[in-house]
Amino acid sequence: MQRNRLASALARILPTSLLLVGGAACSLPAWAAISDTISPFIATSYSYDNNLFRLDENVPGFNGERSDTSRQVQAGFLINRPIGRQLLTGQLKWSRVFFNHFDQLDYTGKDYLADLEWHIANHLEGHVGASYSQTLTPFSDLQSTDRNLRTIRREYANGGWRFHPSWRVRGGFSRDKYTYDSIAQKISDRQEDALELGFDYLPASESRVGIQLRHLKGTYPNRANLAAFGVEQGYEQDEVKANIYWRFSGVTQVQLLGGWVKRKNELFTGRDASGANGRIVVYWAPLGKVRFTGSLWHEFAAVENSLISSSLNNGASLAAAWDISAKVRMDAQVRREKRDFSAASGLILPGDVSDTTRTTTIGLTYAPRPNIQLGVNAFRDERKGAPFVNTGTYHANGISFNASAQF
Repeated sequence: MQRNRLASALARILPTSLLLVGGAACSLPAWAAISDTISPFIATSYSYDNNLFRLDENVPGFNGERSDTSRQVQAGFLINRPIGRQLLTGQLKWSRVFFNHFDQLDYTGKDYLADLEWHIANHLEGHVGASYSQTLTPFSDLQSTDRNLRTIRREYANGGWRFHPSWRVRGGFSRDKYTYDSIAQKISDRQEDALELGFDYLPASESRVGIQLRHLKGTYPNRANLAAFGVEQGYEQDEVKANIYWRFSGVTQVQLLGGWVKRKNELFTGRDASGANGRIVVYWAPLGKVRFTGSLWHEFAAVENSLISSSLNNGASLAAAWDISAKVRMDAQVRREKRDFSAASGLILPGDVSDTTRTTTIGLTYAPRPNIQLGVNAFRDERKGAPFVNTGTYHANGISFNASAQF
């Protein structure tokens, strides 16, 4: 009990304290940083969400409440350490989040990341690293007042051999593991192992044209006894895609990863699917202070659902960044995505089994000093759901205020 009271008191005091400490830090000389290798940082935010659990418009709120405010404090440090020709980068971050009404959701977040960029001689290079993230699972696909922390672990290693000034062969392996605290969502625990092999042509213009082969294997460790209920146990996905980066000019660049994908299920082959998959991203900076990023995608994706393990997603997004002045930046984004569950499931499902999500965000950041940032962000999130697969129709609006300081 005393520990909870202390944590709650710290949550109220720390935001102001962090700002005062950060403001004082910006006037200190360079010795404020531990070294050129380690850069500590602190941050705080205050957020409001008028539909925290993403409830359907016709569903009453839990205990009569739909909205809530939350406070977050963060502390950590960044790592940037050259080791000869190698470069070690990383981040360690601790966060504590407190909710005003639904305080059973209070949690401690942890984020770790380490990456080693390695070089051997003049033609071999790559990356090896790992990451760990623990945070509250989004409520968009599972509405529950129980605290459900999602942990994502990732390990990877890759490398490339530039055997000719214009030609490179590369390969890599990655493992992603998703686990959930909630007993209701333990069925969605999964592991994905991916192998990649690529061959690229690298002209002097800094563009890239290549082909990429990828094999993905997904397994669900907690579904061994559920096959009789029609629950899939795992899947494999094979991809053959063009991998293109076209530097049209200093103003415009285009990135494309697209081709043919075949997705096979371990038990229920009637749910297998195949077809064109891809994503294209366009970077456009017509003015030095204004930048746009546009994306289009048509690809399979995992779904955290007991009946359906994947969907075919069609989406588009447009983001803009405007440097209003040397200290003020505005960011905005609009995003729309339709998930088609019937196309990937192979099941005979009633009606239109798909959902469509639209998200709009806008934010303003003020940097009074290079190592201090103050910001405000607002969002609107809405979905037309598919009740058959437990994705509801909802609208949500929210706003957050944040501040951070790096030493």
